[in-house]
Amino acid sequence: MALDAFDRALIAATQGGLPLVARPYEAVGAMLGVPGEQVRERLAQMLEQGLVRRIGAVPNHYRLGYTANGMSVWDVADEHVATLGPRVAALPGVSHCYRRPRRLPAWPYNLFAMLHGTSRESVARQADEIAALLGDACRARDILYSTAILKKTGLRLKD
Repeated sequence: MALDAFDRALIAATQGGLPLVARPYEAVGAMLGVPGEQVRERLAQMLEQGLVRRIGAVPNHYRLGYTANGMSVWDVADEHVATLGPRVAALPGVSHCYRRPRRLPAWPYNLFAMLHGTSRESVARQADEIAALLGDACRARDILYSTAILKKTGLRLKD
């Protein structure tokens, strides 16, 4: 799909992230000389058309003091994962949660939930809460702790 001049300007204005202000769409609109509502509407259209997959906050957990970040992995009975997964995703310490295929025999895990804490102990407590929620549907679990900060980037235009 071809981008018009406004789309290109909108992407350029937001590719570094939305401004951290109370009314970010209005701030972007001011940069582009249009109302914030036009920015909101066009981004919604881009989502609907599949040009943009999602619009969301990407916090820097380390700068917020959450230095113990671990991907918790769970071997959940297949007949229960569709029901239990959304309940895990709704927990306050979970930033994202998703189902993935098992890679047997070495990797039996099919549910992943990213946990953030100020210490490994706090992440382990969150994992214990998930284990209690999953109950007997969970056969195994582990936590893979982050060892590096990966740069996250948004939509970019080719030069």
